[in-house]
Amino acid sequence: MEIDHEMKMVCECYYIPKDEIIGEDAHFVCEDKQIIGVADGIGGWAKRGIDAGEYARQLMNRCINAIVDNDITHPRQILEEAFMANAKANIQGSSTACILRLNNGVLHAVNVGDSGFMLFRNNKFIYRSPTQQWRFNAPYQLGNSRDTPECAVEVKIAVIPGDIIILGTDGLFDNMFVSDIEEVLRTPPNLSDAFWLAEYSRHYSLKKDRKSPFSEAATKAGQPCTGGKFDDITVIVARIVSQ
Repeated sequence: MEIDHEMKMVCECYYIPKDEIIGEDAHFVCEDKQIIGVADGIGGWAKRGIDAGEYARQLMNRCINAIVDNDITHPRQILEEAFMANAKANIQGSSTACILRLNNGVLHAVNVGDSGFMLFRNNKFIYRSPTQQWRFNAPYQLGNSRDTPECAVEVKIAVIPGDIIILGTDGLFDNMFVSDIEEVLRTPPNLSDAFWLAEYSRHYSLKKDRKSPFSEAATKAGQPCTGGKFDDITVIVARIVSQ
């Protein structure tokens, strides 16, 4: 196992559950192995009397187990291990997921669904991980569905000190345009950027008269609407720094 001794991710996290209790998102940060992840439980399971966040929480817990207990560091293998453990335990529900590792100056990520990450350099957007959807507002999802880790998009991208990674669930990306995120990154924070990104996402999700990435996508899909999407919001801001 190779560990990058020249650069590392310094992470801050913020989570706003839509129900103000637990919500349906989950995440983890493994600073020692430089691996982070997010998951978003598919809300439709609640209509069947199933806790829609349980699958996501268990998936992230089992990712940590794969890393810490089994010394697995390859993002796809972590996801596969967690997926199989959830299946063995017969965890009901389904979830999107994105896992990202920094090693030797390279971000290595796997993504299933509409969670994901953006990369910023000098506070300017330079890359976004691909989104996977079967149709509008119906993302690929692991669990009791047709999707498996084999369908995950795998990405490798080089980074430099000063780069900023924004890893999040769709509660962030459905409500914040790239320009909105850039503005937050340019503003000297009196609290963490993760806090402000989550708080602005929640604020915009409640505005009915504002265009949003969600409303633009809905209109493009033939379901015109305005306003944001009220949802759980998870944000991990990872800054690339020299050691």
